[in-house]
Amino acid sequence: MPELPEVETVVQGLKATVLGKTFSKVKLFAPLKSIVVSKSIKPNKFENALKDKKIIDIKRRGKNILIELSGGLTLWVHLKMTGHLYFKKKTEPVEKHDLVLFDFKSYSNRQNNYHLRFNDYRRFGRLRIFSNSELWHQKGLKELGPEPLEINKDDFVNLFKKSRRMIKPALLDQSFIAGIGNIYADEALYASRINPKKITSTISTKKLIILHGHIQRILKLAIKNMGSSVDTYEGVNGKPGGFQKYLKAYNNEGNPCQFCGRLIIREKIGSRSAHYCPRCQKL
Repeated sequence: MPELPEVETVVQGLKATVLGKTFSKVKLFAPLKSIVVSKSIKPNKFENALKDKKIIDIKRRGKNILIELSGGLTLWVHLKMTGHLYFKKKTEPVEKHDLVLFDFKSYSNRQNNYHLRFNDYRRFGRLRIFSNSELWHQKGLKELGPEPLEINKDDFVNLFKKSRRMIKPALLDQSFIAGIGNIYADEALYASRINPKKITSTISTKKLIILHGHIQRILKLAIKNMGSSVDTYEGVNGKPGGFQKYLKAYNNEGNPCQFCGRLIIREKIGSRSAHYCPRCQKL
């Protein structure tokens, strides 16, 4: 699943390509489970609700993309496992997994030859439209924890100290801290030399401050490199990210630790796997 850096890269790509544009037509091929339109919105069909709406702003919250529209509406996108948003020429063949095509109005007598496509071969992604007044009451947004790039070190320490749980599952819990997934949790814990099974409340303040710094450093560097393409992730321009070449722990099972030379191991913790060095990240 795309994590904070990948979703932020998509948001930046959307800002560069569709911000300020107005929807003219939407073609929908997605299964009904992928689409939600609030019952308060009239007309209630997804295609009609977007028609003539202008894109005013595009933001990220956790792993969610929030496209603010004219008329007091927001198009809320979650890419899930394999969702993509591509800005492509209209002349390019529509592919099997292009589930939604978004056309835009032309301006100043200039033909608009590009459109936006939502592509998702596993069809887990979600597109939802809500009024701005009800958006933040929705499950999936209302319970999100603080943003890891915005929380200061004191609040970060307090957050972990008042919890008693294994740190790897805590980092993956979007209601605890929003946007971090398996890749960046493994990388931050490895850089901080913290065992993924360590109980949060038992970690020293000094170590938590170090972890806070590494989380922010790694996320910023990943955004700079357009995210990590370790599976299917691609940006709005169709190009993969480049941060995967910097990964030291995630997907490095059997490779030597850069600190001590011992082999990185992979262990299932809860329902998710963790990659770490058993010598540098002692429990």
